[in-house]
Order: sequence, then structure tokens, then C-alpha cells
Amino acid sequence: MEFSVKSGSPEKQRSACVVVGVFEPRRLSSAAQKLDETTNGAISALVRRGDMEGKLGQTLLIHNPDNALCDRILLIGCGRERDLDETAYRTLLTQTTKTLNETGSMEAVYYLTELPVKGRDIFWRLRQTVETTRYVLYRFDQLKSDKDTTRRPLRKVILSLPNRRDLAKGESSVRIGLAIAEGVQMARNLGNLPGNICTPTYLAEQAKSLSRINKQLTVEVLEEKDMEKLGMGSLLSVSRGSIEPAKLIVMNYQGGSKDDKPVVLVGKGITFDSGGISIKAGAAMDEMKYDMCGAASVLGTMAAMTELQLPMNLIGLVPASENLPDGNASKPGDIVTSMSGQTIEILNTDAEGRLVLCDALTYAERFEPAAVVDIATLTGACVIALGKHASGLMSNHHPLTSELLNAGKAAGDRAWEMPLWPEYEEQLKSNFADMANIGGREGGAITAGAFLSKFTKKYHWAHLDIAGTAWVSGGEKGATGRPVPLLVQYLLDKCKCL
Repeated sequence: MEFSVKSGSPEKQRSACVVVGVFEPRRLSSAAQKLDETTNGAISALVRRGDMEGKLGQTLLIHNPDNALCDRILLIGCGRERDLDETAYRTLLTQTTKTLNETGSMEAVYYLTELPVKGRDIFWRLRQTVETTRYVLYRFDQLKSDKDTTRRPLRKVILSLPNRRDLAKGESSVRIGLAIAEGVQMARNLGNLPGNICTPTYLAEQAKSLSRINKQLTVEVLEEKDMEKLGMGSLLSVSRGSIEPAKLIVMNYQGGSKDDKPVVLVGKGITFDSGGISIKAGAAMDEMKYDMCGAASVLGTMAAMTELQLPMNLIGLVPASENLPDGNASKPGDIVTSMSGQTIEILNTDAEGRLVLCDALTYAERFEPAAVVDIATLTGACVIALGKHASGLMSNHHPLTSELLNAGKAAGDRAWEMPLWPEYEEQLKSNFADMANIGGREGGAITAGAFLSKFTKKYHWAHLDIAGTAWVSGGEKGATGRPVPLLVQYLLDKCKCL
């Protein structure tokens, strides 16, 4: 898929298709008006007779327009101009991409980038166009013997930029959008792989493959014997029921100076979660292959970093394991000792994500980080609280919270802050250990965050619960690649690389 930026009038474009907007009710955008003049009012005639009202996402494809240099014109409804916000813009981009891909327009020139999206400049629109187009065209069919093929798929998109002096900045925006899209695709691919392929060892191999692309990235993989020496009894308690060995994957990207403190991303990597002895219900258990989407998002973010080569230091930690029932698996009531020295009573073996994360969070201390962000499909309670639209965010540092919330809003990958008050820690009390690994049904997403906070006292930390946003179920089942856009935007903001 090829993207480029270009400055020029729509009526002068020799292309398979030129895409322009129509606002509701039946009002042509400036680009559509220029084409209408060239075609002697053909577009306005179609609009007047009701073929195109301009409702958001409505499409009308015009073949062989008179006097135009292009083969087709695609009219896309933009809704009312005053309502054209970020969500509406992505909606019309989605419908545009689907229509072009299904109608054989292998190349198209988009004038949608010139539409007035509230509060967003053209460079934001360029990036969103690249990311959304790639997202819509994504297919995961690598394990099918009979692959779905489109006869004449969309292969090239040219994005219009009104001013030639902005071409260099526009090309930079496209480059950032492509890097984010590549990171999202990697995260989606990893998430969609089944657990018999995507094991902890497989995740480690993918990390090593990234390091071969960019010399600024080095990868170290800690084996179970290494973790035993470090005292990671909590992490290792999860892998005891599986024949697949646990891994702690350490990715070190050095794009800044040696004195720059790194940002550390920690991604939960449970490559399949049966619940262990506290086994889950059978319905939809196949979706527990997505329990490593936190790890996938860290790998996807690292992939974007290797492409963008940002001038900063970044550490990616992935504690990876399976969680399965076995004669050697952890049992409810077992007590383990974490790397921090704190003891944990395991009241529910299905609350395993926090057990692998807490040791990785302690391990993060050695990097003297500027900030640590963990990403995890941690709790069903977060899905109940926020649904599928926003990731849950908890933090011990208000500026970090604001940075992540703002990054999510800018990237269209939103998070929502949840409280992390000391009162919630009361629910984690244990009669027999320093803490229990669950705090009951009330505030389950928050007590999970409160548990992790006990291992993050020495640095600024935030927790992203992506249980509701990492994948979708039903007929469109699949990984979303979130929150790679949020994380990359956060890193771009940190190094002021916009």
C-alpha cells in the first residue's frame, strides 16, 4: 500500500478516482465544487435530484465524468459541517476505503484531507487518513488455505495538500502515520495468532527479529532459571501449570543520549489464559489468546520506534507465560514471594496478569526510569465499567496521567482515568500474606490497579487496562492493535517530534 502527498486542483488529476466530500444537506465541498464546474454541473445535478444527500458515510460513485481527467469521482457524505469531528472523519474515511477497495479503484486522490475537522489541522488529517486506511484494509488470512482475495484492491492513495510549502511536513505526517499503522498491524497479527503458535518463545523470537532491523534496539531474553535467581516467584507461579517455559523479554532502544532516563513500557504477555485451577467458563474461551495483547502493543510500539528512530531511550518489558491447569499449577490459597520481597496469597489463579506484571514492574526499577507504563488485558471489570470504547487508566503521577490522556485523545485511541485511592487497598488485605491477589467484585478493575501500585513506589507509573479495547468479538472478531496509537503519540509528545 503506497501513500504520497501532492498539491494540485481536483479537476487536473489523472487518476482512477478522485474523492471529494458532500455536506448535509446537499452542499458541495470546495473540491467537489471545482469538479462540478469542470463537469458542467453534473455533480450538482445528481445532488439536486436526491442521489446524494451528504449524510455521513453515504457514497455515490460517478463513472466517466464529462470533461474530467479522472476515470471516476467518488462522492462521500460528510454529515453537517458543524458536526465534522474526529469520530465523523474516521467514519467517512472508513466508508471511503471500503468503497474504493470493493469497486476496483486501485488508485485514488483524496481531497478529504482538506475538510474542516473541528480542532484538527491538516497534518493530523493526513496521519489519520493513513492509519484508518491501513486499518480498514487489514486482513488476517495467513492461516487459511483459501485466502480471501480482492480482484483489484486499492493499492495507492494520494493525499491532497493545499499549499506546496507544506509538502515536507505533510510527508513527515504520512511517515508517522505509516509507522503507527505498521505497529498496529504487528500488534493485531500477534493478537490474532492462536496460542499453539504464539507462545512465550514465539514472542521472544519476534522481539529478536525487531532488533535485527535496527541496531539501536537490543534484546535480552531471561529464561526461567534467570528469573529464579532474581526471585521472581510471583511470575513463575503462573507458568508452573504449562510445559511452555515463561520468558521475560527485555527490549532496549537507545535513541537518546546515555544520560537520558528511559520510558519503560511493560506489556502483559499471557499467550493463553485458561484461568488455571480457577478455570474459566468454556464459552468464548478461545478469545483468551488475546490475553497477550498488552505484550503485542509493546512490540508494536517498538516496531514503530525502529521505523521512526525517535531521539529518546525506551525499554520494553514483556513478562510472557501461559496460564493452564496442571498437577503442578498454583492453587487457590498458595502463597508466593515476589521479586520485591512482598508475599502474595493467590486467592484466584485467574487473576494471573497482575502476578506476572508485579515482578516485571520491580525489574523496571533497575533502569531508573523517567516513567513506567504497563499495558494489560487485566480485568473484565474494566469492560463492565467502560465498555469497548476507552481503556482504563490509573496512575500515581498526575502529569503522567494528563500526558497519556492527551495522547489518547490526539491519536483517537482514548483512555479514561479511574480513581486509585488508598481505600481500595483495604480490599487486598490477607490474613496470611502481605496481600491477596484479588479484592472482590466491587471495583475489580481498580483493586487490580491498587495491587500493581504496591510495586511501583520508586517511580512515576501508569496502568492501562485494555481488556475492553484490545479486541472485538462477534462476526468481526479480531485484535484491534490498541493502544499502539496512544503509546506512539505519547512518545512523540515526550521527545517533541511533531
